Amino acid sequence: MDGIKYAVFTEKSIRLLGNNQYTSNVESGSTRTEIKHWVELFFGVKVIAMNSHRLPGKGKRMGPGHTMHYRRMIITLQPGYSIPPLIEKRT
Repeated sequence: MDGIKYAVFTEKSIRLLGNNQYTSNVESGSTRTEIKHWVELFFGVKVIAMNSHRLPGKGKRMGPGHTMHYRRMIITLQPGYSIPPLIEKRT
């Protein structure tokens, strides 16, 4: 899937896991319906709400241009569903 970049692990996102809400960065061109459909299909869960906000790209000191803009999605799942951790613990 090209839409979802990676999961976000900040203090807020870890706190939201208790409310069955998962946070990830997605491509700025992806729509909510595309992301919702992909999450439900890939993880086999039921999404009940999605919130998003656009994060600005960072400017560069040297050279032209800025870094790409991206969106952060907070995905709320129906009670009883969960997304398994993507990172396994190494021993």
